[in-house]
Amino acid sequence: MSSSDSTTLLGAAAAGACAAILSAKILQPPTPTTAASPSVQAQPAAGGGGGAGGDRGSGLGIHTTQEDQTDPVTVCVSGAAGQIGYSLIPLLCSGAVFGETTPVYLRLLDVKQGMEAMRGIAMELEDASYPLLRDVYTTCDYSVAFTGVDVVVLVGGMPRREGMERSDLIGINSKIFHGMGVVLNEVADPSVKVLVVANPANTNCRTLIKSCPKIPATNFSALTRLDHNRAKSLTARRVNWTTRLQTGAGGRAEGVVTDTNRVAPNDVKNVIIWGNHSQVQYPDLNHAVVMLRSHRPAPVRSMLDTEWIEGEFVTTVQQRGAKVIQARGASSALSAAAAIAGHLNDWLHGTQEGEFVSMAIDSTGNPYGVPDGLVFSFPVICSGGEYSIVEDLYIDPRSRDMIEKNVADLAVEWNAAQAALNAKL
Repeated sequence: MSSSDSTTLLGAAAAGACAAILSAKILQPPTPTTAASPSVQAQPAAGGGGGAGGDRGSGLGIHTTQEDQTDPVTVCVSGAAGQIGYSLIPLLCSGAVFGETTPVYLRLLDVKQGMEAMRGIAMELEDASYPLLRDVYTTCDYSVAFTGVDVVVLVGGMPRREGMERSDLIGINSKIFHGMGVVLNEVADPSVKVLVVANPANTNCRTLIKSCPKIPATNFSALTRLDHNRAKSLTARRVNWTTRLQTGAGGRAEGVVTDTNRVAPNDVKNVIIWGNHSQVQYPDLNHAVVMLRSHRPAPVRSMLDTEWIEGEFVTTVQQRGAKVIQARGASSALSAAAAIAGHLNDWLHGTQEGEFVSMAIDSTGNPYGVPDGLVFSFPVICSGGEYSIVEDLYIDPRSRDMIEKNVADLAVEWNAAQAALNAKL
């Protein structure tokens, strides 16, 4: 999310605030199984067991058999009581992210004040009868949320409030993510995949990496997929607009693009978001192509004018989050959830052949001269649960300048984070 896209508050003291209402037994999270009779656990009562085998809720109407299913996945979503969480959770349960035969165990994490809202979400999930959903467990304790999980999606953080300086936001969220990183390091499996959504996403992710040495840096990423998707959609719309102008009276009707010629966002491939998830991010169309109905890829630069590509396109992507807030009175939620789902699906199951996507990842060893140790958005391809940076792309002088601006922007953020943490990292 951009700096203007607020997220649900997940305070640094969430674990401590919650501890008083959780018994020692509850601090042992439910153990995923492939049992055919799933359950919903909307914060167990004090002293209640955390195992999956107890009578803890009604069945969810499973329609798949054990023989049809793959190994289950346990996923934690922080800030689960917020709008993004509410939009994301159905995608996680539907098979769209982890696969159509993969059972899902959910851990929903938020602050103590969000527990009742999460209980309502758990009831809705039960009512929805998702065939793949095996268990829902709500908590405000980091240890419960992170123990034994396969995937963590960190949506919750302090949103930027009116009058708050960006450095203040960075300082508060750095403390939150340092606290979460310490617990992840203590209780999570080293193979866990962690996606950071809460802003400032790149710097929050870097803070996690530094706070969590047990887990490889390559297992962390921050979300720039929403910016990537915005760039694809905006490009497709511009191509269609340009086609209308070119077609004119010779088309099916004045100013109308026929369905056979219309370009969809998914027809636009290999856009790149370089750098920081902020208003200095660099959306790059230099390597992007449009897949025409003839299945022939056409370079975007051969179809659209340079003035638009280097001007309006860049500023529109950079400022889109603020425009959404102005229009709906709230930050992006539906589109953010779709971006999270796409990011995770590509990371875990692989990108399409011949296509790369944007992910903010540890920059160490990158081929584009970005300093090591940053969390920086690059073009990547994914396979087998791993990502690799696309190499040998030509970087023109304008692009190099934009990349350097992002390096400088991230340095400023990291200095603010270090100041808040008294240079602990």
